[in-house]
Amino acid sequence: MNFSIYSNITQTKREPYTIAVTKNVIIVALYISINYINGTLVHTFLKHEIFNENPRYILFIHMVINDMIQLTTAVLLNLISYIFYTINVSFCFFLLMIALFTTLNTPLNLAGMAVERYIAICNPLRHMQICTVRRTYILIGLIWVLGAFTILPDLFFILATEPLSFFLSTTYCNRDSMFRHPYMVEKRNISHLVYLSFVWLTLFYTYFRIMFTAKATGADARKARNTILLHGLQLLLCMCTYIGPLAESVLISLFPMFVNDVRFTIYVFVHILPRFISPIVYGLRDQMFCAYLRKHLCFKESKLIIVYVITDKI
Repeated sequence: MNFSIYSNITQTKREPYTIAVTKNVIIVALYISINYINGTLVHTFLKHEIFNENPRYILFIHMVINDMIQLTTAVLLNLISYIFYTINVSFCFFLLMIALFTTLNTPLNLAGMAVERYIAICNPLRHMQICTVRRTYILIGLIWVLGAFTILPDLFFILATEPLSFFLSTTYCNRDSMFRHPYMVEKRNISHLVYLSFVWLTLFYTYFRIMFTAKATGADARKARNTILLHGLQLLLCMCTYIGPLAESVLISLFPMFVNDVRFTIYVFVHILPRFISPIVYGLRDQMFCAYLRKHLCFKESKLIIVYVITDKI
């Protein structure tokens, strides 16, 4: 979750202007493309009541919105590192808190989606009673509360220990410079271990219970098992955030002449690509959601053709 560790503001040597612009154009283009796809998914969800009443799709769209916020913050931090280099400490804290909240939410959301699939397969008669829309939104609120319990103590610690002048100053916006006390580093490592262990245990438990239930009843639960496996794949991508700094240091030691390129590559793989895979894995592979999405896109295309024909005649 060290967002700016990939940022070029920590470089001792600045990149040529054309290279810096090219890299930022690539990042912004990927950002616009991914958020356009995600925005289309959100619009499809809101447009059809059938999705608003299904806990599975509510959790899915929450993850999509969460990824949109996380990606926006990560790209904004990257652009700031190139354009301004230093920003106000208070504003930096604001951006980092959003980025950290949304990054922590993703693994917990995956755990919630896995449990919902487990109940649907292993306890189908009580699925509608257990997985209600109201309880789904309570679960989403709980996910944000758990993230707050992890991040807010660090913020309160800094507010209590740092002088007012620190918050009025400017700095490179990265987590290491903001949350620099050894206590916060140790707490972060422990909380990451606890969160990821909990999510992995949840995924393993739900996967094997679904597999055993399918064998016992003779039911075809292959799709549900594949969904849990995809949750695991997505979680592995999320874990890139934790191993990113280590991978960066190793690659830089091996290729010291390509420091900027290594940091840019790590940034793309850690922050951009996982958000690109998410909508494809969870949205486009779902038959019902994909069907409604296709209808929406076809209707939109038809409207554009009609407008074009009318305009051409005028």
